[in-house]
Amino acid sequence: MSTARPSHHRAASRDFRLLWWANAADGVGSQASGAVLPLLLLGLGHSPQVVGLIAGVSTALGLVLGPLVAVPADRGARKRVMLWSAAVSALAMGGVTLALATGRPPLGLILAAVLAERFATACFEAAARGTIALVCPGPEQPRAIARLTAADQGALIVGPALGGLLYQVARVLPFLADALSYVVTALCVRAMRADLTATAPRERGEGLWREGAAGLRLVRSSPLLRLVLVWSATVNVVVVALYYGAVFTLQRGGHGGAVLGVVLAASGAAGLAGALAAPRVTRRFGASRVVTGVTWLLVPLAAALATATGAWAYGLLFSLVCLLMPLASVVLQARALQATAPALQARTGAVLATAVTGAAALAPVLAGALADRVSTAAPALACGAALTVLALHTSRRPVRGALTAGATA
Repeated sequence: MSTARPSHHRAASRDFRLLWWANAADGVGSQASGAVLPLLLLGLGHSPQVVGLIAGVSTALGLVLGPLVAVPADRGARKRVMLWSAAVSALAMGGVTLALATGRPPLGLILAAVLAERFATACFEAAARGTIALVCPGPEQPRAIARLTAADQGALIVGPALGGLLYQVARVLPFLADALSYVVTALCVRAMRADLTATAPRERGEGLWREGAAGLRLVRSSPLLRLVLVWSATVNVVVVALYYGAVFTLQRGGHGGAVLGVVLAASGAAGLAGALAAPRVTRRFGASRVVTGVTWLLVPLAAALATATGAWAYGLLFSLVCLLMPLASVVLQARALQATAPALQARTGAVLATAVTGAAALAPVLAGALADRVSTAAPALACGAALTVLALHTSRRPVRGALTAGATA
């Protein structure tokens, strides 16, 4: 007994490291190619409308298919789904790389490759959501989520910078890097030894749509998961809206892309620090206090952004927002993981991700409308109002009780 347990712990640690590297490689590669894809399309003579259409269609595809492609993962095909999804994405980006290397690729080829990658990525993300619970013991899960979140934040810093640098050398290189990142991801997944075949009970005659809706039914019935959905969707809308507010404010102040790049790099570094600090902060103050306290602290920061005009002031305030947000986000993700059976992880995670991404997709439209029709300060004021309502909601006793009940001993 005493010798088997350390061996099992080492295997779990090894599998989590492989999952971390798979996630990090995927994130850096996707950010590198995604950052320069609009530049490529514009450079090939396509209009901004076409660029926006491709981005919108690919995002919508992931939103619609996410809960459905999670079904085979929860049925026990989690590792196969992750492996083949990475392989398909590698082939799609490899096709773009080859087409760019040999000449001017037609728009249809680029569109097909982007949609294929988006579909495969939706499959991978859905399957990967249930993997953490299967490779990490319960007490280690909050720390594991913090490390994965830190990898995502790091990809937001490294990926666009790498993509821009590679694009300056040759326009084919960011897409080659993305294809290679998917190869690394596939190899990491293939090397994992954990049993990832936790299966969901399936009733006779239950169709694909009903199975896909199992995650939605769980979210609707769980006060904790409803809190995770509401908080994550609201705060992601706020962060995206504040980012576009920064673009409008800095542009009006005469600042160029270099200043905006510094602001984004600083906010990404702050988000990385917040994600790494989240487990320690939660252990000291408790999950309920962290979520409620962070939400209230975000309110004055959003209000202050409405009055900020200088680049340094805006960068500092926005960085503080990005520092605080992961402190609560990691807590909520860990509680959601602990409150969901492994056989429902993929579908439940897909529902949460679809709601959050869909809500965040509306943020640029709202921020632009407010900035045009009211003032450049209006997006930040609207964000402050939304955060105030959210903070009042998280302060309610039933909500705090649901969060405490979701904690493990």
